[in-house]
Amino acid sequence: MIKTFNLTCVSEFRLMGFSEDRDLQPILFGLFLSMYLVTVLGNLLIILAVSSDSHLHTPMYFFLSNLAITDIGFISTTVPKMIVDISTHSRVISYVGCLTQMSLLTFFASMDDVLLTVMAYDRFVAICHPLHYAVIMNPHHCVFLLLLSVFFSLLDSQLHNLVALQFTCFKDVEIANLFCYPSQVFSLSCSDTLLKNMVTYFIGAIFGFIPMLGILFSYYKIVSSILQIPSSGGRYKAFSTCSSHVLVVCLFYGASIGVYLGSEVSYSPKNVMVASLMCTVVTPMLNPFIYSLRNRDIGCALWRLWSWRM
Repeated sequence: MIKTFNLTCVSEFRLMGFSEDRDLQPILFGLFLSMYLVTVLGNLLIILAVSSDSHLHTPMYFFLSNLAITDIGFISTTVPKMIVDISTHSRVISYVGCLTQMSLLTFFASMDDVLLTVMAYDRFVAICHPLHYAVIMNPHHCVFLLLLSVFFSLLDSQLHNLVALQFTCFKDVEIANLFCYPSQVFSLSCSDTLLKNMVTYFIGAIFGFIPMLGILFSYYKIVSSILQIPSSGGRYKAFSTCSSHVLVVCLFYGASIGVYLGSEVSYSPKNVMVASLMCTVVTPMLNPFIYSLRNRDIGCALWRLWSWRM
């Protein structure tokens, strides 16, 4: 017989640890702390480089700096709590804290998703309609697209919260993850699974599938336009402006698909945790390296910033 917990009785949840081995805890503490510091520092450098260099005051880098801000928020939603849990040997999170973490996690994940779509649209306009680029991607339009991204992300976050607030009882209080991942929280509910699944897949289709289609369509048009450029040098120059974005998109969606496959198709707590860490920790950490190493403008701006500081 499955024991259920009424909402009135549930004041906290227990999170799963990455390892029960006490000897590994200091190593995990150092690993997560270093990854967090590298991510925050790397993304702050991107923001500083874009804001301090007038050559980078363009729509592409405007959206890149906002992506860096989002990545800092994304990793700050989960890793500091994980570090505290490791240091205190406690994996407890309050009911309100869990809903707050889930809400913020959903918001920043959606922001990443929508911003990557907007950045693909920016590259589509730049390559397919270069003569109209300055008119289409004017400052007012860029701010509007950013506000639209925030609105859709808030909507996604609040929809997840509304679903979670409908739960009146839980089958268990142990979440099979390092943090309050929405699908794991939903799976603990005793509520109607049909409604739960309908809402989850509807939200996933709107905020996951449609942005992915937008990115694929943009790059279909971009590749078609690049192939029409007669010179190989021109084709290389056009594609080089997109290469960093393509790598980040592949990393983000690859990790997101990994989380889905780990939790829905072949459920395994360890696989879900690894995929979740890839999505929420590794991806935000690698983004600054991808953009600084693959993008000459960012690299030059960082070098000028370093030279000026010296």
